[in-house]
Order: sequence, then C-alpha cells, then structure tokens
Amino acid sequence: MTVRTRVRVLAFARIAELLGKRDEELGLGPAARVEDAWSALTERVPALAALRSSTRAARNGRIAAFDEPLADGDEVAFLPPVGGG
Repeated sequence: MTVRTRVRVLAFARIAELLGKRDEELGLGPAARVEDAWSALTERVPALAALRSSTRAARNGRIAAFDEPLADGDEVAFLPPVGGG
C-alpha cells in the first residue's frame, strides 16, 4: 500500500484564475514537500510555472519555504505578489 499525503491547497488572485478554482485537495506521495504541491498544480496548468519565482507559500497559516515537508491534512496556500498604492 502506498502512503499518500493529502493536503488542501488554497489559491489566490492570478493563481486561482489560472486554476479555475480557489481550493482543491491533492494526494501527494510520501515525504511530500510544498514544492511537490506546486509541481502537481503546474503539471495540470503549465502557465503557473511562470509565477513560481514570485509566489510565496504558507503551510497551516505560516509562511513556508518550498522545501518544507508536508504532513497529511496540511493546508497549503499559494500567494501571488501583492501590490498596492
């Protein structure tokens, strides 16, 4: 039996527009990291790849590095840059 890490992904602004939704559940492999969640999304929507360098991630409400490990049941949010004036 393969162990899966199930995470809920939240997307905002342009990322949500490209995905066509604001949240979804992903099943990732064991020892998954934030980067694996991002990669799963970009496999489906290749246009997301162009946003990677300016996107920040949060894991369970705290800013997270893309190499941070994920646990089953985590919530991962992908945050595009925010501008204002």
